[in-house]
Amino acid sequence: MADSSGAASRVADALRTQIVSGELKPGSRLSEERVREAHGVSRSTLREAFQRLIRERLLVHELSRGVFVRQLSRADVADLYEVRRIVECAAVRRIRTLTPAGLRRLSGAISDGLAAREELRWDDVAAASIRFHEALVALVGSERLNAMMSGVLAEFRLAYAQMGDVRTFHAGFLERHREIASALYSGDVEGAADLLEVYLADAEEALLKEYRE
Repeated sequence: MADSSGAASRVADALRTQIVSGELKPGSRLSEERVREAHGVSRSTLREAFQRLIRERLLVHELSRGVFVRQLSRADVADLYEVRRIVECAAVRRIRTLTPAGLRRLSGAISDGLAAREELRWDDVAAASIRFHEALVALVGSERLNAMMSGVLAEFRLAYAQMGDVRTFHAGFLERHREIASALYSGDVEGAADLLEVYLADAEEALLKEYRE
């Protein structure tokens, strides 16, 4: 049972990574046979992995059709932004110590995003943006908060695939990542939280303007 559960976790982690990277798009049907073959697991193990991601709101099961990557509605996107404003901004205000490892993770996400923008790899820009926000919350040092935020951001990642002009959206907000990080580096935690709050409000407005259900 433990081995089966571990295998299900491994498959769920792999599929979640593919969703966050943009490799698996909203509306994509997951072939049970292909996923089983790719990961070398039994049907029951795969279904356990699927159920985990369904509970995380990343996949949906449609009767007689199969399992699909979830598509977010505009209401879903607005709700996710509300959660993010409440959790992320409060988390940044709770930062007490900036560890070298935490700062490296934050700066690495910014650098990855800028490099991907230069090469017009917009899926990678989106994935780097998710990592930046995960790194922000991780500075608090709470494993439970990290796990919760990773789930929220993985679900939020689905929204990027239904945007029209992703280039303009990501290009502008990448620069603001650096502004938030600079405030933190200087010790202005409250200022960083204020910048983040405005950032999230502006991002919601810009994303929904380009959103296609």
